[in-house]
Amino acid sequence: MRDIEDREFTLGVVGAGAMGAGIVQVAAQNGIAVRVHDAAPGAAQAAKSAVGKRLARLVEKGRLAEADADAAQARIEAAQNIEDLAPCDVVIEAIIEDIDAKVTVFAALEEIVAPDAILASNTSSLPIGAIAARLNHKARVAGMHFFNPVPLMKLVEVIPGPDTTDAVIAQVTALAERMGRTPVEVTDTPGFLVNFGGRAYQTEALAILQERVATPAQVDAVMRDCLGFRMGPFELMDLTGIDVNYPVSAFVHGAMFSDPRLRSTARHKYMLDTGQLGRKAGRGFYDHAEGAARPSPDAASDAAPCAAVFVPEGHADARALIEECGAQALDADDGAAPILVTLIGEDCSAHAARTGLDAARLVALDPLGDTSARVTLMTPPGADSALRDALIARIAPQRAVTLIDDSPGFVAQRIAAMVCNLGCEMAQMGLAAPEGIDTAMRLGLNYPQGPLAMTDAIGAEAVLDILRALQWLTGDDRYRPSQWLRRRAQLGLSALTA
Repeated sequence: MRDIEDREFTLGVVGAGAMGAGIVQVAAQNGIAVRVHDAAPGAAQAAKSAVGKRLARLVEKGRLAEADADAAQARIEAAQNIEDLAPCDVVIEAIIEDIDAKVTVFAALEEIVAPDAILASNTSSLPIGAIAARLNHKARVAGMHFFNPVPLMKLVEVIPGPDTTDAVIAQVTALAERMGRTPVEVTDTPGFLVNFGGRAYQTEALAILQERVATPAQVDAVMRDCLGFRMGPFELMDLTGIDVNYPVSAFVHGAMFSDPRLRSTARHKYMLDTGQLGRKAGRGFYDHAEGAARPSPDAASDAAPCAAVFVPEGHADARALIEECGAQALDADDGAAPILVTLIGEDCSAHAARTGLDAARLVALDPLGDTSARVTLMTPPGADSALRDALIARIAPQRAVTLIDDSPGFVAQRIAAMVCNLGCEMAQMGLAAPEGIDTAMRLGLNYPQGPLAMTDAIGAEAVLDILRALQWLTGDDRYRPSQWLRRRAQLGLSALTA
């Protein structure tokens, strides 16, 4: 087995599509000789040309020296026949997500490459062990799951099969590092780590939409402004395409024997069936036609701002908001003013029933996350709209207001708690080391924090409280807390504690 740093080391890539070409580019840019092959006539040469154009654009933008671009291009060879990959020390397969097609490629490579050459699959979901099981030399088969677009995405999931040797994993890990990527070793499980862990962000948003708690624009605004996500879940689904994210969601849910924590919604499938695929189709959760207006997530009010608000004892965040917005925070209920409370996990209806507060005047504030630019408010059924609008008129000049229907956990609490819970469950399942889980989720999905660090930021006990309230109020085991989370919350430990 030739060392990764050897000057004669050669990488092979089978599949010249977007993923394959991206792998070729980052290998060549990092000093690796690479041969690319595709069964379609002319596809390998076209991929080499496309990489050359991308390198030229980097030169034009001042991000790459012309000499380095020329050297990278010279390292790429278009292999007309698969037999031309015989000298390769590692071959990465990046073809369609079909196990029979992948096994056919690897079976051919087994007859061509050296006995100690490594065969790696870029599959995003198919079990590495299932691919290796149908080959003669299982010990040298591993997964190297890159993320699209490869030149920009630094993560590589490294996946051993049941027979993969430690030496092979060490080699592919070193290869990923030499290619300028960040490798994270993960367990061979449906969806691996990122595609498994990424389900919570999208499917809980879909559950919120199904319950008519909030619109896509409202959900996206809350997750961006209050929790710091680069894109809201509906924006993200429209970007990746419903034809991509729905099949992955359905596959992972089915492969995990219908665990309700991974369940999507009928609306998700309906979007696929009706061709509302997102940006690529011009319509998804948003209208992407040229000039189409984006719905506003902000609540507006023409009412006169209220002068006073009753804030019950123990709701410090609500009091601070009211005073900052220039209204009087009443210590005693006058029977007429709006009532503002902060809730964790509970909805307005349950809170009014439990405390005896006047539901018609009750408004709840979500205290989670950054509320300096946007606040989320909700009211129970039958709320006095005039009082609600007067409160919005008081707050809106200071902050954007998102008004949602009654829901345990609002929007941010629900989605964040589910992201944290699934991250904790991945740690419980041993899909990767706790730090590796966070690294993979940050790099693979551009999350502002990994799910375990997010658990610590919110507080493991608070996350547990939100989930328990959601499970109790909805009766849905979708919100079943991970035992990893429960134990660390009860012991006051970081979620990263192994």
